[in-house]
Amino acid sequence: MTAPTITNTTIYVDADACPVKDEAARVAARHDLAIHYVSNSHMRLPDGDKVQRVVVAEGPDAADDWIAERAGPRDIVVTADIPLASRCLKAGARAIGPTGKPFTDANIGTALAMRELSQHLRETGESKGYNASFTRADRSNFLQALEQAVQDIRRGR
Repeated sequence: MTAPTITNTTIYVDADACPVKDEAARVAARHDLAIHYVSNSHMRLPDGDKVQRVVVAEGPDAADDWIAERAGPRDIVVTADIPLASRCLKAGARAIGPTGKPFTDANIGTALAMRELSQHLRETGESKGYNASFTRADRSNFLQALEQAVQDIRRGR
C-alpha cells in the first residue's frame, strides 16, 4: 500500500528572526510542499517553485495573525512564538520551534505558563532574559522534527 499524498500540506514559517529558513525550504522541496514565509519586512529568502513570500503590514502580531488564520489540519507551522503555536494547535496544525521542539497539546500549556513567568521576571528585573545561542545541534534537531512531522502527516498520524 502506498503512502497517501500530502499535497494539501503547507508549511508556514514565522520568518522574522527565524534561523532555519533554508532548512525548512529544503524539507518542503524534498516533499514537494508549498511553503509560505511570513514577515513584517522584505528579506532574503530561499527560492523555489512552491515558495511564497508574504509581507504583512507592520504591527506586533500581523504575521502571527496571517499564519493563524490560514494554518489548519495537515499543515506545519515553524515558529518560536508560543502564543502563535498555541493558536495553530487549536486549529489542528502542527507547530515546531526552530530548535526542533514540537509544540503539542500536552506541552503548550506549560510553555505558555513559562513564557508568562519569564516575562514577569524580566519586568521585575529578576531576570535579564538571555536566550541560549542557536547551535548546530538545534539546526539538526529542527530538520529531524520537521521531517518527522511531514512523515507523520503522510502516514495519517
